[in-house]
Amino acid sequence: MVENIIFSITAYFTDKIPRIPLGRWTDQAIEFLQIHCRDSTKAISDFLEIMIKGLQEGLISIPILLMILAVAAVAWKSAGRKVAIFSLVGLLFIWNIGLWNVTMQTLAMVLAAVFMCVLLGVPLGILMAKNLTAYRIIAPVLDFMQTLPAFVYLLPAIPFFGLGVVPAVITTLIFAMPPVIRLTYLGLIQVPEELMELGKSFGSTFFQMLFKIELPLARSTIMAGINQCIMLSLSMVVIAAMIGAKGLGGVVWTAIQTLNMGMGFEAGVAIVILAIILDRITSSLGNSQGKEG
Repeated sequence: MVENIIFSITAYFTDKIPRIPLGRWTDQAIEFLQIHCRDSTKAISDFLEIMIKGLQEGLISIPILLMILAVAAVAWKSAGRKVAIFSLVGLLFIWNIGLWNVTMQTLAMVLAAVFMCVLLGVPLGILMAKNLTAYRIIAPVLDFMQTLPAFVYLLPAIPFFGLGVVPAVITTLIFAMPPVIRLTYLGLIQVPEELMELGKSFGSTFFQMLFKIELPLARSTIMAGINQCIMLSLSMVVIAAMIGAKGLGGVVWTAIQTLNMGMGFEAGVAIVILAIILDRITSSLGNSQGKEG
């Protein structure tokens, strides 16, 4: 009886309350932006395509053994012998199974996305830490960005940037930037007040305080944000294969379409190896910087 009453009330209000046309508003907004921002997005797309494809070709052109030894050396210096050996063996394995070029394509897209995340995210994190109004505006936007499903990011990029590596990197940038902003903000607000007062007592300017006291002390936290950004970028670059990005994600997408389990498993292992190498190196850089601080 109670259930019938509740159902009747719900049906009544559903019929009486008009449907909010959110989908139509979204389509109209995208159409408006397409018309008025076409030239700007075309210029951005052309520039990013040249940069990303140049980076991909540059990484592929490096002799494979030289690249493997260089990565192993960086891993040894930053993370120790075990990570260096894993990097050496893992990259040799990727070369052996014929996925070297697509791995370099994926690495180039990740590096491009992370570079832009840091370029935009660190200043926004600083702005949040220094301005309460900016914090109140940016924080809800970050909450929205981090709760939106990853696949939804692919849809708006296609009308503005088409298919290929550019929309893949743009969606990766939007998806992976929140940790950089949040952890930059967190690192700055955790700087001890005593050190801030000490800097002020010596007459330090805003930028002297920021670059000589606050950012050096917040480096380990910022590096943790960059580490998370790299991991999110790698996962999103793989998903972005659905909109034409190549690399390891493209191999996985092809394997799904053709039900080729062996191909998909090989590409998946290569992604895991690349993710572990990047994670260990960046984590160790953050820890060493924290110890130095």
